[in-house]
Formats: sequence, structure tokens, C-alpha cells
Amino acid sequence: MMSLKRIFDLAAATTVLIILFPVFLFLSLAIKLDSPGPIFYKARRIGRGGLLFYMYKFRTMVAQADRSGPALTYKADPRITRVGRWLRKVRLDELPQLINVLKGEMSMVGPRPEAPEFVRAEQPLWSQVLSIAPGMCGMAQLAFAMDESEVLADVSTLDHDYLTQILPVKLQLDVRYVHTQSLLLDITLLAKTFWLVVRPNRSAAVRV
Repeated sequence: MMSLKRIFDLAAATTVLIILFPVFLFLSLAIKLDSPGPIFYKARRIGRGGLLFYMYKFRTMVAQADRSGPALTYKADPRITRVGRWLRKVRLDELPQLINVLKGEMSMVGPRPEAPEFVRAEQPLWSQVLSIAPGMCGMAQLAFAMDESEVLADVSTLDHDYLTQILPVKLQLDVRYVHTQSLLLDITLLAKTFWLVVRPNRSAAVRV
């Protein structure tokens, strides 16, 4: 029997995909006209139980950008396309992850899935985070209020800055979500995420 969270995920993802289908078509055309390459980018991520999956995103960088630079992106990364920079700013590049939600690889709300090179599954905090499905949005994303790129401004220290300044905070917030998750909390976090996207303001950082 499906859990209430899974039923909510399926209903929410299906509804949003139907409503935003014209937006998907428009963004797909914009990406194709802006730069050569595929419309979607498949990012390798670690999901529930430590299993590898491919997270869908609208492509925001030049084709094969992962072969011409670091895995992380940073402020003023030259690999980001014109359309891609706008998509990242308003977070519309994340919309294709609704497909991952329908497939059961992700949830609407949960810990943000990380790339394999940053996951330490044997560590206690990680084992708790990987016990549930990763999400499109969550406490960590709201806490940083879209300012992660401001921290990752120096390409020479990308991995170090992420591992020491951002990831530890994300893990603590993700573990907190694991132990407090509920349908009401999911709806609240989704509403706050929507508001943050509509009115991207640094002062709007959500205190969770």
C-alpha cells in the first residue's frame, strides 16, 4: 500500500506537470535556440538506500560542461549559458525533477540528493539522510535561500568550500527533516519554496 507521502507526491507532480506543460515546451525551445546540445541534463546522484540514479534538469550549461571544468558550479561560471543563467536564478531548471518524483526516485520534499563524490554513506548522519527519498526542495534549500553560489565564488577552492561551509549545515538540516517529516511540514516547505521563487530576496531566507 502506498504511503500518504507517496500519494501526495504523485498527485502534486502530476498536477504541476499538466499545468506547466506549456512552460516546459517554451523552455525546451529556448534552450535549443540558445546553444547546441540536449534539452535535458542527467546528473548522477545518490538516492534512498545509497542507490545511484540520474536526476533530470533543464540544461543550463554548454554541452559536455562536466568535461571542461569542476563538478560544482560557481559564481560567474563561464560554462553557464545565457538562458541557463536565468533558469538557475528562478530555479526553473529544476522542473524536470518532477519526472524523478513520478518514477519514485525523488519526493517533492526531502534532503537534496548529492553527487557520489560528496556522499559518505558510512557516516551516521549520511545513513539517516539516505534512509528516505531525496527531494526537489527542503529545509536546506530554504535556509540557504538560493545564495549557495555566493559562497562558491572561488573556483580554486570549490570542493573545500562546499565540504566545509555548506555540506555540514545541509546535513544537519536534512537529518532534522528526517526526524520531523510530516505531510503538513511538506506542504509548508513547498509553499515557502514557491514564495521564495516568486520573490527571490535574500532577506527572505527561511529560518528552519
